[in-house]
Amino acid sequence: MNHDQPGKAEAFAALHAGPECFVIPNPWDIGSARILAGMGFKALATTSAGYAFSRGRLDSAIGRDEMLAHAGEIVAATPLPVSADLENGYGDAPEDAGETIRLAARTGLVGASIEDFSGGGDGRVYDFNLAVDRIEAAAAAARAQDFPFALTARAENFIRGRPDLDDTIKRLVAFEAAGADVLYAPGLPTLDAIRTVCQTVGKPVNVVMGIAGSAMTTAQLADAGVRRISLGSALARAALGSLMAAAAEIQDGSYSFTENAASFGDIAVHMQGL
Repeated sequence: MNHDQPGKAEAFAALHAGPECFVIPNPWDIGSARILAGMGFKALATTSAGYAFSRGRLDSAIGRDEMLAHAGEIVAATPLPVSADLENGYGDAPEDAGETIRLAARTGLVGASIEDFSGGGDGRVYDFNLAVDRIEAAAAAARAQDFPFALTARAENFIRGRPDLDDTIKRLVAFEAAGADVLYAPGLPTLDAIRTVCQTVGKPVNVVMGIAGSAMTTAQLADAGVRRISLGSALARAALGSLMAAAAEIQDGSYSFTENAASFGDIAVHMQGL
């Protein structure tokens, strides 16, 4: 166990208590975690897709043990509170979600998300009752810790081909009642939809940027009632996009991309500025 875990957990809880909206960026390795911490962010979250890409694999291809080991590396990389993207909890049963949260707490994490997408190739979102039972089991495991472990419950409809706001809100309300500390519906398409969610639930709402509504600003999201903004895999994909653009330029015979490359000095400043 990370011996500063209770203090990190209290700091994480205070961020969610407000009054301001905060951004929790998603590093995909130790270096990106240290840079983000050195740039002044107050908390970090892992990204399942970003980490998978860094290992030459696709999203959902990493198992629980490897993902928790990666989360532990991110926890150890900085003094910041860290929450983890733990996909569907690595199993369909409520007991799987609960066990994943118990194991996550042992890595030094102070929070994690559990989603209602099955993780299978069929794109299936769990039936309502099972989805709620899974969050209830995860919440029970979170409450069993001797520090405030922040459980985020994700309703995946909008990114799984089910753009049903009413069902999404029904799930979020039920997840809140089941014990979730943070509510999250990735892919909400408009500020109006986000505002409706925030006005309907009583717990802090997380919105992810990089899936939909990229023109929305932090100020607009805060005005809509959002308490936490995450980036998911967007930073990792931005880095890979820059790599691919640079590689394409090299293939064309020029190297102007180097003018925008981070300097050794800038990297050192942020990595060491913790």
